[in-house]
Amino acid sequence: MRVLRYAFGLQIAADVGARLGEFEAELRARFPRYAVLEKAGRKSQRVVGTLLAIVTLGAARGYVRHFHTTWGQRLYVCGAWHDLSPAARYILLRHEAVHMAQFKRYGHLGMMLRYAGWPLPLGLAYSRARLEWEAYAQTIAATYEVYGAAALTPAFRAHIIAQFCGGDYGWMWPFRRRVGAWYDQVAAELAAN
Repeated sequence: MRVLRYAFGLQIAADVGARLGEFEAELRARFPRYAVLEKAGRKSQRVVGTLLAIVTLGAARGYVRHFHTTWGQRLYVCGAWHDLSPAARYILLRHEAVHMAQFKRYGHLGMMLRYAGWPLPLGLAYSRARLEWEAYAQTIAATYEVYGAAALTPAFRAHIIAQFCGGDYGWMWPFRRRVGAWYDQVAAELAAN
């Protein structure tokens, strides 16, 4: 998940630090091999970053510097991890926990094949988009939980849509209207509860 580059400037739920601690404890209980590792210090992550930059013609060149990535029960973080607020970490971990559960459900090979993209690795990577829809639904829900409905701004919506339709994820699902409709449905379900 790409590090969000803007702050909401909104009232944060008072107990977000406690929520973060509880959620991290839950992650350790659910995923015994859960660990947070620096991406920059891992040769494998630098190699993946280089390959992604090549395949996406430079669009995903920020993989090592700007993205947090789950592989199995391990969370590989970029340098910004240490500067994230408890609220931002909580939101990020909610997203990445979905990927950890997906790895548990599909296994490493199954996740690799799905994430590599079917039917195409770029442009129409439906299986990758499905994985990310599930994870980004948690990003939206956690953002709503921490900041309230006021956080679901047009700029936040545009940021989420850009993750699916932009080069960071290899243009995995280029249908902006479809992604926007999905986002609107998630937001409406949150507002209804």
